Parts: sequence; structure tokens; C-alpha cells
Amino acid sequence: MVAVNEGSSAPTRLRGRIGSVRRPRRSQAVGQTSAGHRAAQWGERYSRWLLISDTAIVAGAGWTWIELRNATNPMSLAELWIRIGFFCYWALLLGVYRSRDLHLMGSGGEEYQRVLRATFHMFGLFAIVSVLFKFNVSRFALGMSLIVGIVFLLLNRKISRSWLNRQRAHGKQIFRVVVLGGDAAALNLAEAFGRDTALGYRVVGVCVPGYLGAPGQNIEVIDRVIPILGAEDRIVAAVLEAGADTVAVTAAEQLGPEKMRELAWRLSEIGVNLLVAPGVFDVDQPRVRVRPAGSVPLIHLAEPQYEGASRLHKVLFDRVGALLLIIGFSPILLACALAVKLESRGPVFYSAERIGVRSRPFRMIKFRSMVAGADQMVAELLAQNDGAGPLFKMREDPRVTMVGRFLRRTSLDELPQLFNVLRGEMSLVGPRPPLRREVQEYTDVIKRRLLVKPGMTGLWQVSGRSDLPWDEAVRLDLSYVENWSMVSDVSILWRTFRAVARSDGAY
Repeated sequence: MVAVNEGSSAPTRLRGRIGSVRRPRRSQAVGQTSAGHRAAQWGERYSRWLLISDTAIVAGAGWTWIELRNATNPMSLAELWIRIGFFCYWALLLGVYRSRDLHLMGSGGEEYQRVLRATFHMFGLFAIVSVLFKFNVSRFALGMSLIVGIVFLLLNRKISRSWLNRQRAHGKQIFRVVVLGGDAAALNLAEAFGRDTALGYRVVGVCVPGYLGAPGQNIEVIDRVIPILGAEDRIVAAVLEAGADTVAVTAAEQLGPEKMRELAWRLSEIGVNLLVAPGVFDVDQPRVRVRPAGSVPLIHLAEPQYEGASRLHKVLFDRVGALLLIIGFSPILLACALAVKLESRGPVFYSAERIGVRSRPFRMIKFRSMVAGADQMVAELLAQNDGAGPLFKMREDPRVTMVGRFLRRTSLDELPQLFNVLRGEMSLVGPRPPLRREVQEYTDVIKRRLLVKPGMTGLWQVSGRSDLPWDEAVRLDLSYVENWSMVSDVSILWRTFRAVARSDGAY
């Protein structure tokens, strides 16, 4: 995965001071940081668009409130100006809560949460003031204004985010990052940024602490090469050379507090953002809390939520959801069963052993999509395996019937697994249910997939299904286990419906 061309020098003791190299002439720096200026320009344009659209939506919500209020009981001029003042305050709060922070754009839910916090702050304050000063408030007008404001603010952010993510998928509207840390850490960070282009970060260079190698060396990340730009004392010059607008530090411990503080000052002088990577990966934001200990920020990682009260919530969600889906899909279940029975001899359902939570075996049910006796043909077909790792998959499996091919493409063959969910053997969302022979090859790390019930769908399902490499499928399953939440389950179910509609990775 990682290769340092022409040899890699081992880190030695730290040398010099941060950025102690000669600073380029002003004209030279301007030319070299043109990419950084472009990043600042697109950021300003995007923030300006959000400011204008947010203000227009807030004004529309205010107009809704005033018109509905006047329709029942016309307000005085003083009341009108008070309401206008509150809506100006709402627009101001969206900025105070930093809902337009560029580093929140494109990924995660923090942007939406800040919009909601600003909105409820304003309406809560208005409610308190109304009670204290005994304003004549129409609850209907107030409620409609709140609904209009929230719906259109969030919809505007969603549409704007979709546009931004499409741009970033093509390498536009991104932050150019120089990593200050070891080559392995830079590789991990570059791969993380590459997997989630919505973050908008692209690694364009690496500075390795204590680096003494010759110029021109690089590290290879998947399908591209990232140059090594020198040691930590060249970080400012490296930023200018690479046209970067962000520095990500993965070697904070090696640098120490004095050099980290000096680095922050130097980067601030040239308008470059500073990120500090704590060295943990595949941990979602809800599990991360920053807790100050004096002047030292500590990162607290909350325990995974698959035990206790959260587990009970998931059980109730699964059982009730499965029952409702069985009732709702009953006509489709009957039609599929009839089609399978009429096409070929054999049972309507196919059941096979899978390994569930805590390594407990169970019989997973599906509509039969292959000819009778298909399991006995596996040994003959192993040489044509399209699956990765211990997973057996074939794109053109001769055992699949015509009806079965349709059922697989539409994922209708998996609907009977709702009965597994109802019996408590599976979950609506979870890791892929493995075979016994797969589990026998698991390492201790991969066995963490078995801490939760397997699911009808999961991150693997909405991220490529059968097209995923084995190691990526494992990473997604482990990420789900470590970062589970009810919000993530609902999100995965929604993405599953979209993936099934496109037949992504199904065969």
C-alpha cells in the first residue's frame, strides 16, 4: 500500500525551528500560493451564497408569520418592528453559531445541527420575551413560521451540499493539504480523505519530521503519488511550494507543545488552516468529545453504543420495523413465492447456515434464486470466484435461474430475511451475515463484526455490495460496529432503498 521511492530515511532527532528556512520573496510566494488563493475565493463565494440564501429564507419565514398574524388580528407598528428585529436576530444567529463554517461543509451533521440550534435559540428567546411582556402571539402563525424556516433552511443546505459534493468528486472546491508527520500516517490520512471526497481535503505533499532523504522522493497512495517536501523545518516553504491552504499535523507528540504553538503562529501569519490528527481512525463524530484539562485539550472517545439502553432501542426498532415491512410487502412476497415455484422444481425458500451475534449459528432465509442442489456445485466453481478474501461471488453464476436473476438484481430475494429479524436472529441494519468457513479465517480484529447481529443491509450494502474489495467491506463493517447509532441505521436504510433502485453492485 505504501512505498517510499528511492529509499526512505528513518526519522532522526528534530532539527531547527519551524519554518526557519528563508521565506520566498513576496512575488514568488504569490505565484506559488495561487491554489491557496483560489481555495479562499471559492470559500468566500460559497459562504456568500449561503448568507444570501439564508437571509432570504429567514425573511420569507418572517413574512409568513406577519401575514398569518395580520389575517386574524392586525398588529401595531411597534409589534411589527419587534418581529422584524427578532428575524434580523435569527439571521445574525446563523452566523454567530458558525453554521457557514467552510470546514463543516459537505459532510457530517454538524452544519444542520448549528442551523437548528440557531433557529431554536431565536424562537425560544421570543417565547420568553412574549411571556414576560405579555405579547399577543398567534401560536398558529408562530408554528408555521418555525416550520417554513426550518424546512427551507435545511433544504437549502442539502441542495447546496449536493452541488458542493459533485464539485469535490471532480477535484474542485477542495482544500489542498500538506501533512506534517510520518509517511504511514500521511498514507492513512490521504486514504481517509480519498474515501470521503465530500470532506473536500486532498493531500498534496508531506513533511516528515527529521527527514534527511534526497529531494524528489514520494509516497504512493492508491493511484497517485504524493511528494515528500522535506522535514518539519521546511513546513512554511513546503506550503508555499505546494500551493496549500491547510496543514494537517499527525506528529504533534514528536514536535512538542512549543513547536506546535510556533507552527500555529507561522501558519496564521500566511492565512493557512491548521488541523491536528489524533491518530485514531474510523471513529464517527458523535463518539468524539474534546475535554480541556487545563491548557491541554483531551479527546474523549465514548464507548460504542451496542450495549445497554441503546441495544433495547435497536431491538424494538428491528422487531416493529420488520413486522410493518412484512405486512406492507405481503403482496410482493406472495408474488415472488409464486414466480419461484412456477419456474423450477424445488422449494420456494432457500435457507443456509450463517454465523450471528456472539458466533451463534442460525438459518438465514431467502427466496431460492438458484437451481436445486446449487450448494453441491460450489467446489467446481471456486476457480471462477469474483469475491475477495474468503467471500465466494460470481458475476455470471450458471446456477442462477431467470427469476432468481431478477430477484437478485432487485434484492427481492432477501425480503424473507424479515422473518429472521422478527425472530431476533438478524437486524434490519448490521454487518453482512458470514458463512462458518469465512468466520474460521477471521482474525481477532475481524471477529468484532460478531459483536452485533448481522443485518439485511449495512454500510457494505450501500457502498458497493458485491463490487467492494474484501478489506474495504471488513473496514465498513467494523466502522459500523464501533460507531452504531439509531441515526446511522435510519440513514443506511434510506441509502439502501436508493442503492436497490439503481441495482448497484447486485449480482
